[in-house]
Amino acid sequence: MRGDEPRDEPRDGQGGAGPRSARRLAGSLLGCPTSLLGVLFFLVSAVVLGPFLLWPRTRPRAREVLTAGARRVAALERSRRSAFFGDRFPGPYTVSDRRLLRYLAARTWTGVVYGIVLALLGFGAVLAGLLVRGVVRGTLGWTELSAQLLLGGVLLFLDVQGLYALAALDARLARACFGPSESELLRRRIDELAVSRAAVVQAVDAERRRIERDLHDGVQQRLVALAMLLGRARRSRDRDPEQAAALLLQAHEEAGDVLAELRDVAWRVYPSALDSLGLEEALGGVAQRCSVPLRIRFEVAGPLPRPVETAAYFVVSEAVTNAAKHASASAVSVHVSLGGPPEGPLLTLRIEDDGRGGADPAGSGLTGMRSRVAALDGVLRVDSPLGGPTTLVAELPCA
Repeated sequence: MRGDEPRDEPRDGQGGAGPRSARRLAGSLLGCPTSLLGVLFFLVSAVVLGPFLLWPRTRPRAREVLTAGARRVAALERSRRSAFFGDRFPGPYTVSDRRLLRYLAARTWTGVVYGIVLALLGFGAVLAGLLVRGVVRGTLGWTELSAQLLLGGVLLFLDVQGLYALAALDARLARACFGPSESELLRRRIDELAVSRAAVVQAVDAERRRIERDLHDGVQQRLVALAMLLGRARRSRDRDPEQAAALLLQAHEEAGDVLAELRDVAWRVYPSALDSLGLEEALGGVAQRCSVPLRIRFEVAGPLPRPVETAAYFVVSEAVTNAAKHASASAVSVHVSLGGPPEGPLLTLRIEDDGRGGADPAGSGLTGMRSRVAALDGVLRVDSPLGGPTTLVAELPCA
């Protein structure tokens, strides 16, 4: 869930299901008198401000007064939703006057209907008490009792369903007014997907250029040197056999180095261990090739989705490389853990190093990692004060 969306549950975990239900019930009951306050506001506004709203000269000022009063009543409703239902709405979000008045009108009638349904439920409870009293006294026959029970059960079901529907409508109205509407959230989501797609395309292009550079500046130059050594050995084969043997030995060593470098390039493109052995073994390969001591704590019991494993591997690999290359770190630690069902399946990567810090969030390395994480609806947080240490936390949804 995005940070600009209202949440229906508090995230601090205070209280269990019982206290939450009691708070919700209290908030629903409190919504009835606040809806009557809304009715009173509209009645008073119609009587007092109605003539001024009809006159063009006084209409702007009367509209300001009407909007100011509406905002105060709406602020009371917002406080009720936050206090009793745990809703969290974005603070800087502004509401248009038309939407605010439309919300108050809908909320007023919703609260009134909610009160009527509660009154009917109370009336039904009284009738149920009279029915029990008749059964105890023996003045009620089985036929009449069965009919009353059937009718009462149907009415009770309709009352409960009505209460649930009105509570859901109340929450929906509050989200539409105090938070971004569904259409706005959809537009934001489309914008985020467009940005993340562009970032992924840029990251792929940058990765291709890096691979081309590694092949051109590394492997290709070594192959040229190997070819030159073999050519010198071939020309010296008849004139100086000892020099030819030494050149062949040097060429053999150079071929081994080229093979090792080519293997490293292929590993950076995509490690085959991810497919055959999984994320833990692939990260073990990162530890083996790392130039600084790397300690990995892996706490994931079950299998992970392939895109999540790939993103996690490259985030850890890039972070460890940056720590060793740019931060002059002497030790790096990686903690990989998988969250449980309460907060949803979430893979958390925590990479810490003791380097000099001061990592630039807008740098190409962190930007690439952030784009890779954002492509999976994940979040990347960086804490890198000057002087260190640097901590990277990546959260990748696994659903």
